[in-house]
Amino acid sequence: MDFGLVLQTDPPASAVVELMRRAERNGFGYGWTFDSAVLWQEPFVIYSQILARTERLIVGPMVTNPSTRTWEVTASTFATLNEMYGNRTVCGIGRGDSALRVAGRRPNTLARLGDAIDAIRDLAEGREAVVDGSRMRIPWIENSELPVWMAAYGPKALALAGRKADGFILQLADPFLTEWMVKAVRTAAAEAGRDPDALTICVAAPAYIGDDLDHAREQCRWFGGMVGNHVADLVSRYGDHSGAVPESLTAYIKERQGYDYAHHGRTGNPDTAFVPDEIVDRFCLLGPAEAHIEKLERLRDLGVDQFAVYAMHDAKERTLDAYGERVIPALTG
Repeated sequence: MDFGLVLQTDPPASAVVELMRRAERNGFGYGWTFDSAVLWQEPFVIYSQILARTERLIVGPMVTNPSTRTWEVTASTFATLNEMYGNRTVCGIGRGDSALRVAGRRPNTLARLGDAIDAIRDLAEGREAVVDGSRMRIPWIENSELPVWMAAYGPKALALAGRKADGFILQLADPFLTEWMVKAVRTAAAEAGRDPDALTICVAAPAYIGDDLDHAREQCRWFGGMVGNHVADLVSRYGDHSGAVPESLTAYIKERQGYDYAHHGRTGNPDTAFVPDEIVDRFCLLGPAEAHIEKLERLRDLGVDQFAVYAMHDAKERTLDAYGERVIPALTG
C-alpha cells in the first residue's frame, strides 16, 4: 500500500513544502493538495517547489476540475513539471465543488468531465486531442506521462471512473462503502473492456493519531460536512431511498442546513454540527496507531492501493511521524 499526504495550500507556501518534505522522509510517496483558486494559493506553483526539494514524491491536486483552467493549460502545466523533475505528477480530477461553487458556478457535467479526462491525458502525453471542438497538440512535449485519477461517489460518476480514468479517488474510509464503490468502478471498467485490476484505488480521509477520541473527532468533523456536499447532490439526483446509493452514505445529511465555503475543509467548521460521531468514526481514521493499522489492513484487503492522509488538524506533525514510525512499515512490510 502506498501513502499520500493531502494539504490545503494555505499561506505560507513554505510551510506546505516543509510538511511535504517531512512526509517524504516518513515514507509517504504522494503529495496532494486542494485546488480552489479563491480559497487557497495556486497549487501548481507550490508543486514546483515541492518537487525541487524532494527526491521521489509524486504530486497532484485532490482534485482539480475541467473549468477553472482550460484543458491545454492544465496539460501543459503537468507536462512542464514532468520535464523539469521527471514524471512525478498525477492529475486528480472531479466535477468541481469548492473551486466552482465559491465563485458562483455550478459543477461540471459528467459528460464534460469525461471529455476532459481524455483530452488532458492525451495533451499532457504529447498526443492530439479535441478541446472545445478544435483539434490541437502541444508540440514540445516528449516522454511525459500523466495518470488521471477521478474522484466519484454516485453511480454514474463511478461508472465514468471505471470507463475512463487510470485511478479512482474515494474521499472517505468506511470499509462498507469502499467495497461497494470499488466494485462499481471495477465492474464498469470490465464492461468497457478494460482490465479492472489495472485501476489504482486511492482512499483519502483525515487521519488523527492520538488517544483523546473526543478531541480527534472535533478536529476531523469538518470532513463529514465536506463529503455531505457531494452526498446532498446525490440525494437531489437520486432521492433518499432510490437504492442507487447506499443509505449508509446518505442518511446522515438529513439535518444539514447549508454550507459556507469560507470554512471549507477546516477544523471548527460551524456548518458541520449535523455530522454525528458515528460518521466521523466511519469516514476517518482516529485513535492510536494500532487502530489505524487495523482499519488500513481492512481497506487494503478490499483492493485499496493508496491511503491519502488529510492532515487539516492540530496534530499534523505527530500524525506524519507516527505513520512513518509505525503505520507505514506495518502496511508495506
